[in-house]
Amino acid sequence: MAYGNTDGGTGSAGGTEPEASDSLRTFGAVVHALREHAGLSREQFGKLVGYSKHTIASIEQGRRWPERGFVESAEPALGNTGALRKAAPYLTRQPGLASWFVQWARLEATAISLYTYDCRVIPGLLQTEAYARAISLDVPPLPNPEELEQRIAARLARQELLSIDRRPPTAFSFIVEQSVLERHTGGDDVTRELLDHLIELIEGNWNVEFQIMPTRQPHHAGTDGPILLAETPEHRWFAYSEGQQNGRLISDPKEISILQQRYAKLRSQALSPEDSLSLLKRMRGAL
Repeated sequence: MAYGNTDGGTGSAGGTEPEASDSLRTFGAVVHALREHAGLSREQFGKLVGYSKHTIASIEQGRRWPERGFVESAEPALGNTGALRKAAPYLTRQPGLASWFVQWARLEATAISLYTYDCRVIPGLLQTEAYARAISLDVPPLPNPEELEQRIAARLARQELLSIDRRPPTAFSFIVEQSVLERHTGGDDVTRELLDHLIELIEGNWNVEFQIMPTRQPHHAGTDGPILLAETPEHRWFAYSEGQQNGRLISDPKEISILQQRYAKLRSQALSPEDSLSLLKRMRGAL
């Protein structure tokens, strides 16, 4: 997967900070050794190849994906050994999850509370395989078959977090825009299966609260976009913000307080869990 990208949280690709893999660490170690052999500091080397010393450090530590331009510029600066050009095609990232999402996924795995508001897609923890496949194939660039299967498998594996058999079970709150459900992503068959899945999950998992934000709602606290909040077993809160080609883990208490206020407002503006379940059943009956 040379100079490649990984799947994003909703099916997009990109990101320059991959989850470190053995190949990235090895490549970075080779860059480090060649740079020191050439007698160059990171700052000096960075000036030669057009990158900051901080970027050089990230590459050497296996935390940043080396772009093609870096490899082509670094070779002459480091003696034209050919080692970097030959190594680059074998670079890989950790499969399945977007590079920027991995740190959040680790927090998610141990969280005691998870709150999710989404206005774009059904949250990954609630998706069916067919729905996950449909959105993965909707957003360019298209994954190759192996990447697609890794992406879907990783997303479905996360759904084990919903189990009421976990000790303690995680408390979930989901708020989803009505328009997302009415989009019929993947077609009617995919939507039927999705609605059946949501109804079964809501009725069978007392730890899952699901609310629909109605399309007609004059007052809406979520116009700035999706919100993800997680509470750790130590009762610390974190948030996650995702864009088209990147994501950001948020730990600043002031920022998190603002997002918690917005989420609380969204809960009061959305349909109640009971009315949301009733709407899901009416949608399913209409298909």
